[in-house]
Amino acid sequence: KGKCPEDGWDESTIELFLHELAIMDSNNFLGNCGVGEREGRVASGLVARRHYRLIHGIGRSGDISAVQPKAAGSSLLNKLTNSVVLDIIKLAGVRTVTNCFVVPMATGMSLTLCFLTLRHKRPKAKYIIWPRIDQKSCFKSMITAGFEPVVIENVLEGDELRTDIEAVEAKIKALGAENILCVHSTTSCFAPRVPDRLEELAVICANYDIPHIVNNAYGVQSSKCMHLIQQGARVGRIDAFVQSLDKNFMVPVGGAIIAGFNESFVQEISKMYPGRASASPSLDVLITLLSLGASGYKQLLKERKEMFSYLSSELKKLADNHNERLLDTPHNPISLAMSLKNLDENNDAAVTQLGSMLFTRQVSGARVVPCGSVQTVNNYTFKGFMSHANDYPCAYLNAASAIGIKKQDVDVFLKRLDKCLKTSRKEAKKEKSVNEISNSNTGTERLED
Repeated sequence: KGKCPEDGWDESTIELFLHELAIMDSNNFLGNCGVGEREGRVASGLVARRHYRLIHGIGRSGDISAVQPKAAGSSLLNKLTNSVVLDIIKLAGVRTVTNCFVVPMATGMSLTLCFLTLRHKRPKAKYIIWPRIDQKSCFKSMITAGFEPVVIENVLEGDELRTDIEAVEAKIKALGAENILCVHSTTSCFAPRVPDRLEELAVICANYDIPHIVNNAYGVQSSKCMHLIQQGARVGRIDAFVQSLDKNFMVPVGGAIIAGFNESFVQEISKMYPGRASASPSLDVLITLLSLGASGYKQLLKERKEMFSYLSSELKKLADNHNERLLDTPHNPISLAMSLKNLDENNDAAVTQLGSMLFTRQVSGARVVPCGSVQTVNNYTFKGFMSHANDYPCAYLNAASAIGIKKQDVDVFLKRLDKCLKTSRKEAKKEKSVNEISNSNTGTERLED
């Protein structure tokens, strides 16, 4: 049926299935005589076993989704993976999606592939409208494709950074719709930035006949992000949305899913990929989804949502204890932010030092964002880089509840963060008193002089 099984398979069944696929590839035929330059020859038995002897990769030189006659098993693997992944995207909330394919590139390069496909449809266009999100790969995806990003600054509403819809429309009018390749929006992001106003952007794109590409990097795990995409496609225009395999399905880095509501456009993107491609990302995600089953994946989504509530309530308690506050970002369903105002006021370096302290104590993924940092990416200078705004009111720390997180992870993180904050405050106070004594001594010396 090409759908994810409701209940997961055991490992021996999955291995048997993969071996059955592998013996359909010509390089595994007994008596095969290969006289071409690519015949699935592998020097190392370890490498062959690591890939279940599925050596041919996927696609053909003209289309990553095409069937390769001498690799029937690998081609079947590719078709099945795309079909199972499509089923999971529907299950996660985008019910009207019509087509998708797994591409062996991470999110940034997959976005680039989408932009390059649009180039042929809009040869005059050179600008991409991009509501600002401080993440290098999505910015570089536009530069790599040869386009000029038009950065739309976010607006501050309470603690949240939200899409400036009026600025987007004003910029479209100023540049001319025919000169704009697309609007490049974002769903999953670090608080206090929240998902873009996808419905409003989709309506603008439909009204001005401008394509709309959504960076949904780790949004499959969030029912809210998926609902935004579904609603955007219902009321306006979304041409494609791109999501990472590792962030949503707990597989190694190196793959993404490009999906859309117009089957022919998604096929055009797959034909834009030059040459055949590695089957590893497809193999990894198929094994994972067969192992979990639809029920197993739904359970992971449920647990993630529960852990988000738990992390939110416990981080709020910790923030209160340190005279800080959990920033109010109700529109962000994955990431949370806690202010570091007191730490920042005592010592400029204390904020970044907190990040180092957490990392050396084996806390990964938490981001400490100081005020006023400046960074240049591809000749574009971002003020307040990492905070998604030129001058966000306070320094803060990020933590996220992503798929696979456990209660133990949250508890250990909070315990170590509490200790680090106490240490940081002590050191900041000590340094402040040393500075005060030093300043006082300097003043006495001046009087004596």
